[in-house]
Amino acid sequence: MNNWLIPVMLATPVLLLLALGIVAFVLRYQRRLLRQQEQLRQVREMAQQQALEAALLAQEDERRRIAADLHDGVGTTLAIVKLHLSSLGHPSLTQEASSLLDQAITEVRRISRNLLPAALQKFGLPFALDALARTVPTDGPTRLNLEQRGQPRRLDPHYELIVYRVVQELLGNGLQHAHADKIDIIVDFGTDTLSLHYTDNGIGFDTSKVDALPLSGARTGHGLTNLRSRVAVLQGDLRYQSELGAGSQVWISLPVPYITASQIPALISSLL
Repeated sequence: MNNWLIPVMLATPVLLLLALGIVAFVLRYQRRLLRQQEQLRQVREMAQQQALEAALLAQEDERRRIAADLHDGVGTTLAIVKLHLSSLGHPSLTQEASSLLDQAITEVRRISRNLLPAALQKFGLPFALDALARTVPTDGPTRLNLEQRGQPRRLDPHYELIVYRVVQELLGNGLQHAHADKIDIIVDFGTDTLSLHYTDNGIGFDTSKVDALPLSGARTGHGLTNLRSRVAVLQGDLRYQSELGAGSQVWISLPVPYITASQIPALISSLL
């Protein structure tokens, strides 16, 4: 055996072990890097979720404050003005002003109820949705059909408020932007999900322009930004379909925890 082969034979296993060690180190490093990237992604998603929830909660707190100010402040002031007007003793002169004050008081109460739906807190989502549907006049230009399927049940109050706002947003978009004469909203209470299907026969919109907008950027004009935000808080799924002149459809699926019958008394007592 040549003398130069001996060092080569001795060095080869060492080099192989070194190469294997380097490969193992690189693989471990890549796995650790991937884990760190996944953890960072989860942290970012959690932070975004928490920021979104905080923004919506702040929005609801502001709605609650404005509703209280309207009801207790403006509404009471208008009622006092009407009393002073009635005490003047000239019905022929004050009748028109009293009628206008009555209209203003009614409008303030309506706005206050929309900002803070008392029916939702007292009686739950199914009752509040029926009450919302009844606010649309039956002899108006738009006919609304809101149908609740499955077994309508109570949700956690936080979830109920978000779902109510989603339906309210869908209805508001249909009445204000779609110019439809027929709107159908189906609320399906599933086993562990709540699904919404909205349909109108209105003017529709260009989905390509809507899809090009960022999630939290400028307003779409169709309320999809608000819908996306609320659905994202509940980690749900939102799809929509529309064409100019051909109406619109929206499908929303939400994984929501239902309240069991044994939990309802505690829920009611917490709201009193």
